[in-house]
Amino acid sequence: MMEGLSKAFVQLHINGEIREVAIRSADTLLQTLRNEFGLNGAKRACENGDCGACTVLVNGEPMHSCLTLSIENTDKMITTIEGLMGSPIQRAFVENWAIQCGFCTPGFIVNCQGLMNKHPDADEATIEEWMQSNLCRCTGYAEIKAAIITALLEGRKQNGEVS
Repeated sequence: MMEGLSKAFVQLHINGEIREVAIRSADTLLQTLRNEFGLNGAKRACENGDCGACTVLVNGEPMHSCLTLSIENTDKMITTIEGLMGSPIQRAFVENWAIQCGFCTPGFIVNCQGLMNKHPDADEATIEEWMQSNLCRCTGYAEIKAAIITALLEGRKQNGEVS
């Protein structure tokens, strides 16, 4: 071991799999996901929690992975955009053309899944509030909002709440 560069082997529960990795105590979850596991869906952008491009779910709640240390998540369930492949919210984004350049899209999809987890009956004000944690420089957010509403309605239909 080099001084100051010691690593510890830990297990992280990512997208339904337990994965072992050697990390430094200062490694962010974003660094670990991208550099150690090749999960590049969480984007490296502002690196100070302002843009939401690095959003992942930790125990079902949206979290900016650039602001959390990997070591803090050894006993938690981590879901990345890769773990949401084919999900209702991902399909809703595609169907509603809620993508432009695509850079912010993974963070938005993950954040919206968190919204659906916590507020499956979200009203317009709740949707607007949750959308504020992610930035998109390419759209006016209308398509993203439509995708969220589509996915929420689909979830309600599947639960028999809407016919």
